[in-house]
Amino acid sequence: MNAQVINVHDELADASVGKTHIRLGIILALLTLFDGYDTFNPAYVIHYVRGPWGLTLQQAGLLVSTGLLGFLCGATLHGFVADRVGRRVTLLGGLSIATVFSLATAFFAHSFVSFCAIRVCTGIGLGVLLPLSTTYINELAPRRVANTFALWGVALGWAMGGAAAGVVGIFVTPLTGWQGLYWVGASSVALIPLIYWYLPESPKFLALRSRDAELKEILCTIRPEREELYKNASIASAGAATQSSVSALLGSQYRQLSIAIWTASFLSLFCVFGLSGWIPTLMQTRGESFAVSFGFGALMQVMSFIGGLSCGHLVDRFGRPRAWLSAWWFGGAFSILAMIFLKGHAVNLISTAAAGFCIIGAQFVLNNYTAASYETGVRATGVGMELGIGRLGAILGPFIGGALQQSFGGSNVMLLAIVLSAAGAATAVLFATRKQSSQASEQNRLSAAAAPEAIQG
Repeated sequence: MNAQVINVHDELADASVGKTHIRLGIILALLTLFDGYDTFNPAYVIHYVRGPWGLTLQQAGLLVSTGLLGFLCGATLHGFVADRVGRRVTLLGGLSIATVFSLATAFFAHSFVSFCAIRVCTGIGLGVLLPLSTTYINELAPRRVANTFALWGVALGWAMGGAAAGVVGIFVTPLTGWQGLYWVGASSVALIPLIYWYLPESPKFLALRSRDAELKEILCTIRPEREELYKNASIASAGAATQSSVSALLGSQYRQLSIAIWTASFLSLFCVFGLSGWIPTLMQTRGESFAVSFGFGALMQVMSFIGGLSCGHLVDRFGRPRAWLSAWWFGGAFSILAMIFLKGHAVNLISTAAAGFCIIGAQFVLNNYTAASYETGVRATGVGMELGIGRLGAILGPFIGGALQQSFGGSNVMLLAIVLSAAGAATAVLFATRKQSSQASEQNRLSAAAAPEAIQG
């Protein structure tokens, strides 16, 4: 009797969420927790160093942007590595780089120049963690709860990390100085052995490389009820590995999708980091106390997870991800617009919470949408390019925010720029469609069936 042929995508998509999913989700959430934590640290450093280092508002904005410059390099380049040597090794490398330079920041960043230089190096490692974790978890997620599972496994960690940066900023930095932020951040070293021992390679990557023995071992842990079947089954060919390059993303199949996603990500992350980088300072100018101002950053991150989870649930249940993403970003634009015309603690609280819920929440879902829209051979590159180009907006957000405040003597023009960018992201995502290849493999057609809106919108 011939061995039964199994399709890896189908096996993963039809699985129930089990112990293996939960364990891997926790590991990836911890990874992205340190990413979110480290990404937002500089917003709390500004308060301590602006005076002693004699910084202008533009230079203060650069404290946030320099780490994002490194993130841009890491996010853009990691996909080429991960699509060739694997997700697991690349994640370990990124985490190790981020850990070493987080510790270096605490010990050796004694001036504006040294701080910025070390932050660029830290960002190279951080640029691997979020996009590659997003790629990994989307390759593993069961069909029925694809967005929700990915958000619990990645977005929760990132949002909690951003919130933790606010908590450390409030309670630790008054005792240790700003360096305490990076001493705490260096505790990510504890994750390195955890990932080494417990995070396997992505099953879809193994299928693409015909590493069937490793693949069957992982499938047995994900679906133990089918272990006997896997022992004697053969693996359906995943097709030839797609050439992982930017040119593939700009080919006729993906061109419109890629340009629309890159535009939306650029504008969205301009909003996210323009607002997050200045939120403690902004709230102090709007009459809030030191502790409360730092707390607004934590509030925005907590609400971002709730917003992302809500949007992802709606996408899983009703489809139409482009429409939901557009609605979320338009909602964020209106929440920031309210801050321009209205004052008071209640307005600050509601608008900040709504901005986190809508703008950052939508960015989490855009990451999942991107991962679902590209085929396995170019998925890590596609997500890396989305977040890499998005980080150009993230770099400009804090810098332009500082320049606008300095030029116009207030924050309203900066807030207006965020409003227009959020509305632009809401419009751009509506154009994110791709052509279906006439030579698509059966696996890719199954992928389209699993997430039709990820391709057709």
